Amino acid sequence: MINRKATAIWKGTGKEGTGTISTQSTVLENTQYSFNTRFADGKGTNPEELVAAAHAGCFAMKLSFELNAAGFTADELNATATISLDPAKGQIVKSAIDLKAQVPGITAEQFAEVADKAKKECPISQLLNTEITLNAELL
Repeated sequence: MINRKATAIWKGTGKEGTGTISTQSTVLENTQYSFNTRFADGKGTNPEELVAAAHAGCFAMKLSFELNAAGFTADELNATATISLDPAKGQIVKSAIDLKAQVPGITAEQFAEVADKAKKECPISQLLNTEITLNAELL
């Protein structure tokens, strides 16, 4: 079992309060987040941005493993995940992954099949209870 952890500290009300997020690796250490960073354009991070980073990173790594299993090695996988939060529902309603990939020797059909498998099977995709889309471009 692999365990990773992060800690969030929040002080004050939901709208006027402030918080910090720290990760076990210390990549984030007392990183500021607030109502404005989540629902507007304040300085700092927010939970949805962190989920987007986790989804993009997880997907790219899973795709790399799936490509290797199929006999290919990517020169580059550039994955961007966009998390959509519906404030009225208080729910994440979508994660959209945009991928640009350089994979020598793979056909478009092979690439589409492997990318779809990675989308479905990456651990963060399996964790999310929302629509997940993939727009994959083989360069």
